[in-house]
Amino acid sequence: MRTLDAAETAAALPYGALVEALLQMFERERIGEAHAATRTSVPLAGGGVLLLMPAADARFAALKTVTVHAGNGVIGLPVVQGEVTLMDATTGTRLIAMDGNVLTARRTAALSLAGAAKAGRHVGGRMLLIGAGVQARSHAEAFAEVAGMRHLWIHARTQAHAEQLAQHMRTLGVDASAIADPAQVCEEADVIVATTNSSSPVVPSQVRPDATVIAVGAYRADMAEVPPELVRRCAVFVDTLEGARHEAGELIQAGIDWSGVQAFADAKPSTPDKPVLIKTVGHALWDLAAAQLAYTHQQQR
Repeated sequence: MRTLDAAETAAALPYGALVEALLQMFERERIGEAHAATRTSVPLAGGGVLLLMPAADARFAALKTVTVHAGNGVIGLPVVQGEVTLMDATTGTRLIAMDGNVLTARRTAALSLAGAAKAGRHVGGRMLLIGAGVQARSHAEAFAEVAGMRHLWIHARTQAHAEQLAQHMRTLGVDASAIADPAQVCEEADVIVATTNSSSPVVPSQVRPDATVIAVGAYRADMAEVPPELVRRCAVFVDTLEGARHEAGELIQAGIDWSGVQAFADAKPSTPDKPVLIKTVGHALWDLAAAQLAYTHQQQR
């Protein structure tokens, strides 16, 4: 079995092809040709946790294994470590293993693009990016590469980190700048992407009437990057209804009417007269789609 390191995993998952792979997986999910089991969480020593996320379709099975140890930062180790293994669904033969952190970062950014496509929104306009970590960087790169985004404002808790990401994006031909206050540009931005782990809202409530807001950072019911008053004004799209009901803090805290929330697999495009909120919480099927793409990429080399 071939194991791809971080650089090889990134090279095997070009953003454009990854968006298409996710759109195809949405359809397989819709017609019942792909399925995933509920995520398993196992407590570990020292307050850590082991997460297991399996999924399969007719040809392949994938398992993402992730460990999270919050205290690792002080001893110079990654807080999150993971890998994804792809198997032949018929024989169980292990086919390829990939860096789980890189795969997750790239498929999350591609998932935002795929979700915007399902919502009928073009996301190549002026972007406000809140956050400057791994997910922020992957979103900035993906939206520039696939959607043609060329104007970017970046706000982060640490201004120096925002400026570092802006410098990187300028090398890719994007007019990028670090800003101290997102409220100054929020009503100018066509697209607002939040990639923080904040427990309280970081997206200003006043946005363009036709804005697209994408929230990927908050991952628990007690966390929210988007304020409730903005959530309630938006047409809401999620990657998975089951996951969103348990983990999408923005939607839970806003007390939304779930009957109006659309999952990507069955989504119909929104009208242009109101903001759109795209909220993703992650799903093993998206890892399966990425792993299949990486395997195909390696087979064609």
